[in-house]
Amino acid sequence: MKLNEISNNPGAHKRKTRVGRGSSSGLGKTSGRGVKGAKARTGTKVYGFEGGQMPLHMRMPKRGFNNIFAKDFAEVNFWRLEQAIAAGKLDAKKPIDGPALVAAGVLRRVKDGVRLLGKGELTTKLDITVHSASASAKAAVEKSGGTLTLTAKPKPVKEVAVEA
Repeated sequence: MKLNEISNNPGAHKRKTRVGRGSSSGLGKTSGRGVKGAKARTGTKVYGFEGGQMPLHMRMPKRGFNNIFAKDFAEVNFWRLEQAIAAGKLDAKKPIDGPALVAAGVLRRVKDGVRLLGKGELTTKLDITVHSASASAKAAVEKSGGTLTLTAKPKPVKEVAVEA
């Protein structure tokens, strides 16, 4: 074998198609793009453009409000707690808080805190520490003889100045 006989395997090297090299090449003039204007230019795409007509996303009315400061709580119901206690994943004699619920597989993550909701029936005496709880959940924990500790700061009460 000589140096001038060395070559790639057949089909190993494919040359890039050169566009815009005359009409006889088959890809001349518009270079296969077929249009003029923004669509013919490289790297530009006009998403949502409707030919000058007011686009659909601008015709639709705006609704609502999204509070970026809102807290996202992990919610847990009584039926889920009772299910975990019955399965032996959660010990009712030990204090129950966010990390304990995650370790037991009741919650995936604590997020901004745990909120206790009153769906289901609570028959076990529990010592629960959560960020907040619904009124029915508070009543059910007290009724079962357990204790409920809330870690959320109470909202300040606005004092109204009364003129005499």
